[in-house]
Amino acid sequence: MTPITPLLQAAQQAAAAVRRLSPDQKTDLLNRLADVLAAHSATIVAENQKDLDRMDAADPKYDRLKLTESRVADLSKSLREVAVLPDPAGEVILDRTIEQGLKLKKIAVPLGVVGVIYEARPNVTVDVASLCLRSGNACVLKGGKEADFSNRYLISLIQGVLVEFGVPKSAVTLLPPDRAVVNELLTATRYVDIIIPRGSESLIQFVRKNSLVPTIETGAGVCHAYVEQTADLDKAAAIVVNARVSRPSVCNSLDCVLVDEAIADRFLPMLTADFTKWNVEVFADETSYGIFEKAGYTNLQHARPEDFGREFLDYKCAVKVVAGLDEALSHIQTYSSRHSEAILSQNQSFIDQFLSEVDAAAVYANASTRFTDGGVFGLGAEIGISTQKLHARGPFALEKLVTEKWIVVGDGQVRW
Repeated sequence: MTPITPLLQAAQQAAAAVRRLSPDQKTDLLNRLADVLAAHSATIVAENQKDLDRMDAADPKYDRLKLTESRVADLSKSLREVAVLPDPAGEVILDRTIEQGLKLKKIAVPLGVVGVIYEARPNVTVDVASLCLRSGNACVLKGGKEADFSNRYLISLIQGVLVEFGVPKSAVTLLPPDRAVVNELLTATRYVDIIIPRGSESLIQFVRKNSLVPTIETGAGVCHAYVEQTADLDKAAAIVVNARVSRPSVCNSLDCVLVDEAIADRFLPMLTADFTKWNVEVFADETSYGIFEKAGYTNLQHARPEDFGREFLDYKCAVKVVAGLDEALSHIQTYSSRHSEAILSQNQSFIDQFLSEVDAAAVYANASTRFTDGGVFGLGAEIGISTQKLHARGPFALEKLVTEKWIVVGDGQVRW
């Protein structure tokens, strides 16, 4: 394998050119890239099809990998949204003069070189590039081999626009898809300022354990919805179905339904028609299994302990009947990945308690967990959903791709 150090060195050097771009130049660059993506939509889809042809359509990652003309249009739209967001770099956070006459400023500055490791998600290539460029950073991208045709073509378009604007194309660098380059990237402390893993739990844990470069996790989503006994059951059923089936392979989709025992006999049969339509496989605890079976639902499995806390990424979910809010909170505390959690209830006291006590990046009352998304939250795009608590939590987007610098101006002052 050819060492990637020269690529990382070039990215570090290119970062200076990105920092020199004015906010207006960054806006123009991203709008130009949006035009280029739209103009090459058909070719992007064709290159993506080469990747899709190598993957089983039944693979849960297939939907993540797939690019359609509509999805390319969404990427182009996202670029335009990021282009008009306030540039976080250069913001003056503090400005004062201290007793010794020194003038102090604390300003936001780009991180430098952002490394992102991700799997079968070619949209991440565009999202990361746009956010890094807008915030004044260079980026090195390690995509999965499943999306190699898509990623290489998208990078060629991005680099073409960079050159148009006088920026070295290495400001957005795609690393070889071989897994062997990961270890070199994780130890490149001289050239890479931060690593962001986006993908499976196994990928995230590997990066955590092996990276010498500081990391920010964009965690796996094990998301719950607790249907409390006062819930509007029609709305609750619609929310549960939406959260599970609208895009089952994404991290904000629902993995476990917790149902209050007082309404389980009424509520669970309300799911069967839509679950049948979408062929949802239910991993049910003993009580819910009996209710589903009585309602005539056949796509059932007896839940094993490991089915709770499992990110299914497919048309599958776990169901458990609980005695009330306290048991639901305890279950979520035990099994949550701290991504997105929801309560469906009309009891305001219970809602307030749930929103206050549940430890997750996003908590919901009477809405689908599928809304946890940087674009939906008005952030333009996202690198991922951070489930950790330092530096960034929730949609990890433009505003978090900066750090701080102190600027100190004096007139001969010394300190003994």
